[in-house]
Amino acid sequence: MHPALKKQFEGKIHLSAEHEQLIGQCFKPRSSGRNEILIEKGSIVKHIFFVIKGCLRVFLIDDKGNESTRFLIFEDHFGTAFPSFIRQQPSLASIQSLEPSELLVLSYADRQKLMNEIPGWETMYRLGLEQDYIAAIERIESLITMDSKERYQILMKTQPGIIQRLPGKIVADYLGISQETLSRLKSKK
Repeated sequence: MHPALKKQFEGKIHLSAEHEQLIGQCFKPRSSGRNEILIEKGSIVKHIFFVIKGCLRVFLIDDKGNESTRFLIFEDHFGTAFPSFIRQQPSLASIQSLEPSELLVLSYADRQKLMNEIPGWETMYRLGLEQDYIAAIERIESLITMDSKERYQILMKTQPGIIQRLPGKIVADYLGISQETLSRLKSKK
């Protein structure tokens, strides 16, 4: 099992040597290049991604070609376009590798196998999803209740890597503001 993945499970679940071997077999390594599209809108998502190195973006494109970033997935985090993955239906979202990335991918079938064969896996999985759900709700609430300056300040405080690592266009989109507003906010530091 990859050391970064093993670290994710420490203190959350007891794994026997056989369980570690099974996990190692289920998570397959994959590399991606900068701006590579991993999942196209309309395709059925067949994998959950674990980011060892890099950053993935889950985004939507409207009828006019405007992009809207739903989630950013950085190192040591899992993510995918969950509605498509869980329902095994065509995805409204696309997934892009914003940076050259090292990933581990877990198929839908292998996810089921791990839930069935490893005691505690399903509980650990649910607890991780709950945390991701809370983060998503907090982000939505910030887009509704806070102005652009407040959202930028919170991002600077909680996730400065997003601002430092990603292009301004992506950061502005993630904050729900224009690139011009982002530039003004950065210049007022």
